[in-house]
Amino acid sequence: MALPSILLVALLLVPALAFLSCDRANAAAVALPNPAFDAPLASAPGRETAVLAGGCFWGIQLVFQHVKGVLEATSGYSGGSAAQASYERVSMGTTGHAESVQVVYDPSQITYGQILRVFFSVAHDPTRRDRQGADVGAQYRSAIFYNGEGQKRIAESYIAQLNQAKLFPEPIVTQVVPLQEFYPAEDYHQNYATQHPSNPYIQFNDLPKLGQLRQFLPELCSEK
Repeated sequence: MALPSILLVALLLVPALAFLSCDRANAAAVALPNPAFDAPLASAPGRETAVLAGGCFWGIQLVFQHVKGVLEATSGYSGGSAAQASYERVSMGTTGHAESVQVVYDPSQITYGQILRVFFSVAHDPTRRDRQGADVGAQYRSAIFYNGEGQKRIAESYIAQLNQAKLFPEPIVTQVVPLQEFYPAEDYHQNYATQHPSNPYIQFNDLPKLGQLRQFLPELCSEK
């Protein structure tokens, strides 16, 4: 995401840019089918974790905070090293990190495959390489950081299923790579969209995603 001062200048000088970002998000939203291959719902409550990257972590966190069965969603960084896990360094796009969200969920309420269904349907556009809307750079890439072979198989199978069905106008470019570590972002990034709903960036890029969750995947939304 752009810094507030830069964002303000961009909105004043080229307001169409923000609307283009919003339009891109709307175009990407689609009610996707359930994964053909998935883990079954657990027989008892528990805690499992998914780590996902798809552009600015503000919007990804906002979406998953409203998904049924999600217990926690934390903004952070994955893909690089601990020494480089700060917003200032990650923003340069040279650290190997992607802005990511750690999603802790109850596997008796929602499956890993359904988490990915939300991720691909409304959280971001998985056909954009190293960018989401006006946010450009490797730190905004689409990635699934899997934890174990089970998550890897489900993710790769679902991407193949979606590509084969040609549900997007272009192929999915989401990376499926092993999770090395997740580093929580600075406190001021946590719950940013919820705490700053009037921020123009949030209004144009992130709040529409929440509306799309309610519209396209009501059965997975925690708000009825």
